[in-house]
Amino acid sequence: MKKVLLFLCMVMAAGHGTGQPVNGIVYSDTLGLRVIKVWGTHQQRGYALGYLTGASITAMMTNYIKPQFGAFYSSARQVIIQGNDIAIPQLYQDEAQAVIDGMNASGTNPDNLDKTDVLVGNSLLDLANVLGKSTGQGCASLMSWNNATAGTDLDGKSVVSRHLDWIYSGILVNNQIMVVHFPSEQDEKKWMLIGYAGMISALSGINEDYCAFQHVMNDYTASGFHGKQYLPVWLALRKALEADDYNSDGSRDVQDVQSVLRDCTNGFASGYVVSSLGRSNSVDSLVAMVAELTPTSPTHTFRYNDYDDNIPGDNLYASNFQIKRNDARNYDSRYNSVKNNIGNGTMISLDSNWNILRDHSHQSINMQFMQFAPEYDYFRIAIYRNGHAAYLNDPAVYALSDLFADPTVSIEELKENAQVKIYPNPSGHMIYMSGIPSGDYRAEIFDLTGKRILFSARLSLQNGIDISSLNRGIYTIRLTCDQNVYTSRFVSNAQIAK
Repeated sequence: MKKVLLFLCMVMAAGHGTGQPVNGIVYSDTLGLRVIKVWGTHQQRGYALGYLTGASITAMMTNYIKPQFGAFYSSARQVIIQGNDIAIPQLYQDEAQAVIDGMNASGTNPDNLDKTDVLVGNSLLDLANVLGKSTGQGCASLMSWNNATAGTDLDGKSVVSRHLDWIYSGILVNNQIMVVHFPSEQDEKKWMLIGYAGMISALSGINEDYCAFQHVMNDYTASGFHGKQYLPVWLALRKALEADDYNSDGSRDVQDVQSVLRDCTNGFASGYVVSSLGRSNSVDSLVAMVAELTPTSPTHTFRYNDYDDNIPGDNLYASNFQIKRNDARNYDSRYNSVKNNIGNGTMISLDSNWNILRDHSHQSINMQFMQFAPEYDYFRIAIYRNGHAAYLNDPAVYALSDLFADPTVSIEELKENAQVKIYPNPSGHMIYMSGIPSGDYRAEIFDLTGKRILFSARLSLQNGIDISSLNRGIYTIRLTCDQNVYTSRFVSNAQIAK
């Protein structure tokens, strides 16, 4: 994948009173999946997310989250406000408020949503259990490493494929998103969530070293207890992903995820399964882990490769049932299908890890199908679209080094490198150029892959260029006049681009 240096520092939010910079860009919009990059403090990143994706957040809240609770929605809000059953750290409450501030600044909050609405959406599963509701999730993961991948293109490196199974909704389909966070806090590192607009948490999340994926536990029916102040499971996973060595053991691996989960000493509001995979290591428990989490004892059960789980080799599989907890060994049909089609658990290549999960563990409600190989610099994801489950669709492929490439440069570097001044930037209609001599120019616009998207053989700078046909994302413009060539970058605005 072509690597790109973005000559972009901060997009200034036009037309609002605070003049607060929007520390975010729409990095790409491929196959219906937007990738957003946000940077700075929690407040600055929340504000950018609200500003850039406010219309989608409004759609999700109004047409999905609120209908999930129906008449119980006001009760869900009260649970968040009171903080006795579900307790959200102040840092994330402030970030949720910043999301609302960004939405208000961009004029995309017609329903007057507030931070509590955002937090309800990010505590969906936990609240659903407290209030006796069902969300219809599934999910499955297959992790392979060391001896399992030796002799293949992975050469012993680790890989995980993951199904996100969720009952189909057009609102979910149309508002799928990946958000890459670049924190300015000293104790935090880059991380990315894969989910839906409005999320500031990690239903599915990765950083440069490991991932954390949440599954529901379908064979657990007990409810959480009142007054236990449960941390929402998605925020727990975010806490693990964004921490710089959470357990302070000198390395960033799946034991950081385990430590965060253990620190939630009351367990969680419902039954969850969490899969986590990191970089290859001779110690299996540092590479791959499955956590089985409940509000009743035993609240925390961790499964590693030393547990006899019927899956051979250096592989771990997880779906939606208890395996190690109370030695339940509740092997469902998908579990057995993977067991019967993984052979002896060796020679698992990048594609065979993907194909085993695709062919032997899929469901019709498959909304997202993704694969993460941290040492291979690789991430791919297919999504539900055109009426087809995700596993039936072609994936978009990303280099992790591109996703985690810092989108900012200093103001000085920006001034030195940007030969053409583009305004307004971002824009979804017309852009204009200044800072170069007058004349008739040939104008070419290229996307991130280097493909030429627009071409004009004769352009006067004062006339501008109509970019309304461009998708959301980042583009390069090249202007040629006689022997002089000028280039710069601009953003096609996520709010209004076609």
